[in-house]
Amino acid sequence: MRFLLIATILLFAGCGSPDKTTNDISPPVAAQHKKKLSIHGHERVDEYYWIRDDLRKDQKVLELLADENAYTRKVMSHSEKLQQDLFHEMSNRLAAADRTVPVLKGNYFYFREFREGGEYPVYLRAAVNNPDQEEVLLDANMMSEGREFYSIGNWSVSPSEGLLAFAEDIVSRREYTIRFKDLGSGEGLDDEIRKVAPSLAWASDNRTIFYVDKNPETLLPYRVYRHEIGTSRSDDVLVHEERDDAFSTSVYTTRSQKFVVISMASIDSTEIRLIKTDKPNSSTEIFLAREDDHEYKLRHINETFYIRTNWLAENFRLMKVEDDKLGDKTLWQEVIPHRQDVLLQDIEVFNDHLVMVEQISGLPRLRIVTLDGGKERVVTFPEPAYTVYLHSNPEVNTSRLRYVYSSLTTPVSDFELDMETGKSILLKEEKVLGGFDRTLYQSERRMFSARDGTSVPVSLVYRPDLFSRGTNPIYIYAYGSYGYSTNSSFLSKRLTLLNRGFVYAIVHVRGGSELGRHWYNDGKLLNKKNTFSDFIDGTQFLVQEGYASADKVFAAGGSAGGLLMGVISNEAPELYKGIVADVPFVDVVTTMLDESIPLTSGEFTEWGDPREKQYYDYMLSYSPYDQVKQQKYPNMLVTAGLHDSQVQYFEPVKWVSRLRRLKLDDNLLLLDISMDSGHSGASGRYERHRQDALEYAFVLKLSGDASR
Repeated sequence: MRFLLIATILLFAGCGSPDKTTNDISPPVAAQHKKKLSIHGHERVDEYYWIRDDLRKDQKVLELLADENAYTRKVMSHSEKLQQDLFHEMSNRLAAADRTVPVLKGNYFYFREFREGGEYPVYLRAAVNNPDQEEVLLDANMMSEGREFYSIGNWSVSPSEGLLAFAEDIVSRREYTIRFKDLGSGEGLDDEIRKVAPSLAWASDNRTIFYVDKNPETLLPYRVYRHEIGTSRSDDVLVHEERDDAFSTSVYTTRSQKFVVISMASIDSTEIRLIKTDKPNSSTEIFLAREDDHEYKLRHINETFYIRTNWLAENFRLMKVEDDKLGDKTLWQEVIPHRQDVLLQDIEVFNDHLVMVEQISGLPRLRIVTLDGGKERVVTFPEPAYTVYLHSNPEVNTSRLRYVYSSLTTPVSDFELDMETGKSILLKEEKVLGGFDRTLYQSERRMFSARDGTSVPVSLVYRPDLFSRGTNPIYIYAYGSYGYSTNSSFLSKRLTLLNRGFVYAIVHVRGGSELGRHWYNDGKLLNKKNTFSDFIDGTQFLVQEGYASADKVFAAGGSAGGLLMGVISNEAPELYKGIVADVPFVDVVTTMLDESIPLTSGEFTEWGDPREKQYYDYMLSYSPYDQVKQQKYPNMLVTAGLHDSQVQYFEPVKWVSRLRRLKLDDNLLLLDISMDSGHSGASGRYERHRQDALEYAFVLKLSGDASR
């Protein structure tokens, strides 16, 4: 233990004034209470199972969390000035006053703005016939006063444009309260709907709204209710109840304003029910009943539904069907066929045009075709690594398309495309203060060969003037689950590392959908280990190619990406100087065996069901918590959120406790627990950078030159 204290002191020597209490620093030691867990004739012992407290009131647990935070603060006390400097550096890149490009819907332009000194946005609108008269819909700064956390998860204006419904979360557990506001008087209504999901859908009568209740135990959204303004919640009518915990329920109104959509979706299956907005009291009508391995989503216009579907189409295709021919997919007509080399990511439909976001060779593009099939236009982009996605486009009778473009060197930019001419104009580019000059940075896209021969892409950005082959520190990031692609987009906070000589890399590991749906399938269930080996092989490639010094390699990932960090720390600890694991999903087997935990039952098709021995054995073989062993580990910073509903706080706390007991090194192992937030961290636009400052200070100190 004394060697650990000396090593800690030496690590931070020269980085600030010595803390007089440094010699007293010792990590918390969690008590062990062995609990036997048995299934399939196999027994595991979890000595830290007691750390789970669903009520978050157990005094011994809270004391352990407090001790962990105190330990981290003490160990990092020598970097307090650096953390403050980094926080101000990142915060000062944000424009003090900033507003979004107005979006036209109905008779109003809608936009939001940050006002000087404000942590939260202000939501506004202005009438088309009086654009200079701005009306405040919601001021999240005022609404958040006295709260440690505040988030508006959704808001929706009634068809008459006179009422506002909005969903707010004050705990960060993603349990929302729906409230209402009379936009004529500016007064709030008495109606209040607590502990629900944020999705909302208005009927056309302007007094009926549909919402989704959450299961109080699993927090899954599962019951759709109909509420009439001015009535008690106890009078609300149950419209639909989803009884399969693998499915999550949401509601929304189609852009045509003709249907309320009730969507039940699992990881690999969809069922949609419809209610006509002019008949809110009617029963639901099934668009298409759920089928195993069939995912679909809808767009509606001119009495026609357009369907993005993976029916006989791994990478999805586009179909259409008339309103009166529901429930039978054999009646669908093909609009865009399946293509083996092109992933159909998203669609939007206008009166005269159909827009598709497609991904080919790992990069997105826009394809615009006229609905009569007469013209087609493909919009491509020149940078080696970038992202493109559709902006809000609520009006259907227009030839103008809003989309968003960003790259590793280009700030988030809003464009408007003339779908007739193909010409795009820049409406707004994110302001980056502090002397940002994009010409100082270079991005690249490379491919490397994984151990099974698969070519895997990696996106990189760095400053050439600070780059010297084989000498730079590198920060490597990945996610790789649920088919979510990791976008090569701009983050202003990343400049803090790049301006100090870091190379930043994104390894597009299998488990995302960067190279098509097969990329996802090759990184899930019994193929999950491809995600981990891709990252390890990518790390070795980047070092071999001279993008980094072998002794200055850092890795980071959060949530399911935190699982990835847990695996590499067990399987290839020698490759990494430091690892940052944000809210990591690390106790895979125990969590996936407990259906009372939010997300568990809905994710059997992602990870497998460990009640089946084949999946149990496979999960157990990589589960970070179960695979902690007596070996040396990298320096590690782990984060958690007490109110996290996605990855429960006790997973990272248990993991750190076991690591502390078994690891055979004197490297840092720090745990930072937010006692006021959940999965996404702090809610304020400035405050969230305090966590970034801690993580970057941890990395910079370990890189050996915090002033670079």
